[in-house]
Amino acid sequence: MIEVQHLTKRYGPTTAVDDISFRVEKGEVLGFLGPNGAGKTTTMRVLTGYIPPTEGRAIVAGYDVFDQPIEAKRRTGYLPELPPLYPEMTVRDYLLFVSRIKAVPRGERKARVGEIMERTRITDVAERHCGKLSKGYRQRVGLAQALLHNPEVLILDEPTAGLDPKQIIETRQLIKQLGGDHTIILSTHILPEVSQTCQRVVIINKGRVVAVDSPENLTARLRGSETMYVQVDAPVIGDVRAALQAVPGVTEVAVAETRGNIANCEVNSESGRDVRRELASAVVSRGWGLLELRPLRMSLEEIFLHLTTEDVAHE
Repeated sequence: MIEVQHLTKRYGPTTAVDDISFRVEKGEVLGFLGPNGAGKTTTMRVLTGYIPPTEGRAIVAGYDVFDQPIEAKRRTGYLPELPPLYPEMTVRDYLLFVSRIKAVPRGERKARVGEIMERTRITDVAERHCGKLSKGYRQRVGLAQALLHNPEVLILDEPTAGLDPKQIIETRQLIKQLGGDHTIILSTHILPEVSQTCQRVVIINKGRVVAVDSPENLTARLRGSETMYVQVDAPVIGDVRAALQAVPGVTEVAVAETRGNIANCEVNSESGRDVRRELASAVVSRGWGLLELRPLRMSLEEIFLHLTTEDVAHE
């Protein structure tokens, strides 16, 4: 549905995007992550036909965004960093105006505007001028204009910027609902947003893609081993470490914290080896209390920092 092939964008001597390639499948919600200046917004502007690439191709819904720009744009809804609002127009008039630009059939425009205002929860400000809206409402009106013509592809640059916590939750739910019917690229600095709304993640740093995968696969790949969190109630803490270390397949045991007779351990095992049964048996057979046993995952924040820091270190 979206295909980026060896895309490069230079501004004079500065390379903003450096030979990146990735695909977004139909109905997928893809998170696009990177620090400020990484090239996220530049990539999105190329995908929407706003600026041309220096090299490479961008294909949206089967159309090259520069060989067939009108066809690609007809199938794309775009929410840029700053929503494109006319301050002197009311929200309803603005959306009706956009519906005409986006060729929504005349007889369907009012109903479509009403439906989209309901979905983005802006009906209560329908008669207010766009210039008088709070940042959160401006963001939601921007999302509404992107959805008006029911595009196959949605490209959303920081869609929850300026929203309050309740609005953020509602917008995340809306994006999740849109996935499947629409193919979505979501750029954000809010890392939990990606784990809650996206099936896959592209991480970009200094104009280069440093990872493309699901958050779960990135965790497994970066750890290089399975890591379990084990909480044990035992009379002698030192015995716990020795018992867990003796389990076949375990490579390392670290006692992260102790509190009275309770030991909190991180247990690494060989990659792909599930040692949960053996760990539980090692604890229970000794008459100790097994209080908790669960996989220990890297957070998306840890993955992001690891990959972007590692990329800098290799230069």
